[in-house]
Amino acid sequence: MSKKMFGDLMKQAQKMQQEIGKIQEESKKKTVEASAGGGMVVAVASGAMEIVSLKIEKDVVTPDDVEMLQDLVVAAVNEALRRAQQMVTDDMSKLTGGMNIPGMGNMFG
Repeated sequence: MSKKMFGDLMKQAQKMQQEIGKIQEESKKKTVEASAGGGMVVAVASGAMEIVSLKIEKDVVTPDDVEMLQDLVVAAVNEALRRAQQMVTDDMSKLTGGMNIPGMGNMFG
């Protein structure tokens, strides 16, 4: 490989790395929402894989069935995080043109 070709390849790699950083920052600002129990528990997650809010309807809060509430919270949070990961993967695939580049899908996990 010639020095010019190598230099061009390095420039392309640097540009892609900058684009990846930009997409990562933009994704961190986005949020997704998921609910459980017909909307009784709603979790919102960011592209940074953080839960940014959790809403629980009063009707589902009963001392007699704490286990159900716990299950609903876990379900809503897990689904929100799954959707956030999918959002990030979708954002990254825009850069890669749908190519499956190893490690790209787990950049936030």
